[in-house]
Amino acid sequence: MAGGKMKKEKPSHGASASKHYQGGVTFHKSKGQHILKNPLLVDSIVEKSGIKSTDVILEIGPGTGNLTKKLLEAGKSVIAVEVDPRMVLELQRRFQGTPLSNRLKVIQGDVLRCDLPYFDICVANIPYQISSPLTFKLLAHRPVFRCAVIMFQREFAMRLVAQPGDNLYCRLSVNTQLLARVSHLLKVGKNNFRPPPKVDSSVVRIEPRKPLPPVNFKEWDGLVRLCFNRKNKTLGSIFRQKSVLSLLEKNYKTVQALQLSGSSGDAETEMDLTGFGDANEDQSMELDDGRDDEMEVVDGNAGGEASDFKEKVLNILKQGNFEDKRSSKLTQVDFLYLLSLFNKDGIHFS
Repeated sequence: MAGGKMKKEKPSHGASASKHYQGGVTFHKSKGQHILKNPLLVDSIVEKSGIKSTDVILEIGPGTGNLTKKLLEAGKSVIAVEVDPRMVLELQRRFQGTPLSNRLKVIQGDVLRCDLPYFDICVANIPYQISSPLTFKLLAHRPVFRCAVIMFQREFAMRLVAQPGDNLYCRLSVNTQLLARVSHLLKVGKNNFRPPPKVDSSVVRIEPRKPLPPVNFKEWDGLVRLCFNRKNKTLGSIFRQKSVLSLLEKNYKTVQALQLSGSSGDAETEMDLTGFGDANEDQSMELDDGRDDEMEVVDGNAGGEASDFKEKVLNILKQGNFEDKRSSKLTQVDFLYLLSLFNKDGIHFS
């Protein structure tokens, strides 16, 4: 309930209008409004979060405040970000006149567009449609928070924690684990919510790495995006594709031209995660039907210059023993090493 645009709804009549109802508020599945109704589960999430009495807690999508109440009791204060004005009023009404009210700050707005204030820990049951962009917005937040404990759709959660060789290991796994330690805390059945979602959920703990690896994040994502486009093909096959070689050669010539003009062709290491949170790619499985969709550059038909560049790329893969390896089996260390080999020879991915 913390992200996405609000739309005016036509009033409903009859029994269906109050089917998903609490404290005078009707919940809308289309906006990702699924309220935790199991008090034991709420207690478990708060316990596993490891909240300190001095913690400023960020909650995203507080809804009617079932989790908010427990967070206020455990920490110093809660900053709740909620996009739905009806929920904001319900939240304020619930705590008005109680000892907890002066420790609750409610921000009405889309969490993906809000400037987030300082917080020590994030605990949230979020609208699942904002999972990917929200994850990377949090990981880009400064100053760095201690950890985030978030309820995700189960398949998304399992992608976050997937390891090399796992079926769900993907670009999302690699990018998230570059920036944070990720662990699965507990599985949550759909009947713990009102209204129940169509799928089960999982609670995940995300701890930002300190310090971050010294890597240019646009370069990193460019390489990882390319490799996971067909994650079960060998890197030798991927980097023989005409479109891939054409892109890399264009980047290579651009860097060379910048260096000749006296400008630095080396991009600085900066915290830009703009492309990491690509919801459309991360919410769908990478498909690999075993076919080569792209033409390879054939030495006999390609110009000498293109053939030379192809050999340059393949030699880099051979140098690191990557030619016969697959992205689905590569570790963080493997990707960092592969990127360093390409960059060392002036080949860039952004």
